[in-house]
Amino acid sequence: MQFPDFFRLVPRLRVRDPLAEFLGAAEGGVLEYGYEDAVRLAGHSCPTVASAFVMACRAMALLYPGEMPERGGVRVDFAEPLEHGVTGVIASVLTLVTGAAQQGGFKGIGGHFVRRDLQAFHSHLPLTLRVTRLDSGAAIDAAADLSRVPAAQEMSGLLQGCIRGEADDVQRRQFATLWQQRVQRILLEHWDDDTVFHFRVPATDTANP
Repeated sequence: MQFPDFFRLVPRLRVRDPLAEFLGAAEGGVLEYGYEDAVRLAGHSCPTVASAFVMACRAMALLYPGEMPERGGVRVDFAEPLEHGVTGVIASVLTLVTGAAQQGGFKGIGGHFVRRDLQAFHSHLPLTLRVTRLDSGAAIDAAADLSRVPAAQEMSGLLQGCIRGEADDVQRRQFATLWQQRVQRILLEHWDDDTVFHFRVPATDTANP
């Protein structure tokens, strides 16, 4: 399996998953997620998958300052309906990193480790999504403005040529290279860029599904 070299340079997130510890899947329940895990899940690498991974990792780190984030210990609300735009793709990456699942998620063992119904959609939120700790109620809102990391000018023409089957091998490779270069910029140059990724502690109101 050969990923682009920059994948290994992307920040990673270590979490503790009590279910993984309980079932002996990982020593101490410690799991580590990298961007390549999100790519394997989605089946592709794109700005949406990249931004979702950044939002998930940074939100978890902000919610658990000075400690290892708890996978399965949060719920995630989304401003848009599940079927709207790329919301479903973002939600799947958030499930990977946070453990919060939709209706078909893990039902738990004896009332413990429940993961299902920890995602809700079409909620009244100021930003794209909200991650909330189940133990303390602490929350963080997050959004990404990818317009601040524009694609190369020639991308549009190359994309249309590829879709219509008019591009040759050189043009298809050029398109793929430029596509991943934008992903690389999002992940490596703008990971901590608060003009691209917005995080804020919400007011006292709660998300209303």
